[in-house]
Amino acid sequence: MSPPVDAAPDSESHPRLRVYSDGAARGNPGPAGAGAVLMDPAGNVVARLGRFLGHQTNNCAEYMGLLLGLKHAQSLGAREVEVFADSELLIRQLGGRYQVKSPTLKPLYEEARKLLKGFTKVKLHHVPRAQNAEADEMSNRAIDERM
Repeated sequence: MSPPVDAAPDSESHPRLRVYSDGAARGNPGPAGAGAVLMDPAGNVVARLGRFLGHQTNNCAEYMGLLLGLKHAQSLGAREVEVFADSELLIRQLGGRYQVKSPTLKPLYEEARKLLKGFTKVKLHHVPRAQNAEADEMSNRAIDERM
């Protein structure tokens, strides 16, 4: 797995992080990318991450963006995370309001739940696409640049 973009080794510990995640698929399914932007509580960008996923669905890409962000938050020593995503499906499945019926999404959901349990405090937020523009940009860059 190639190192994420703009994620320079950071000696500073980040106990609390905001994880903005997104996924994009051109066609559904189609060429897909995952993106995440991590910020500290003051709103400073800590990392911009992107990964090309090949041929995937948009919902798979959404989960992959979240996983990318959560794993990086964990590597930075975060104990508390606030997750922001414009995928209502993702947020409601992780919050227990929607069932995960898709056999493709189930393992991604389970991996996300496992990662989330590793943090002492988690908040999940569904936000409008406009409030998730930086993560959206990273997911699209991942497709365009085959990151």
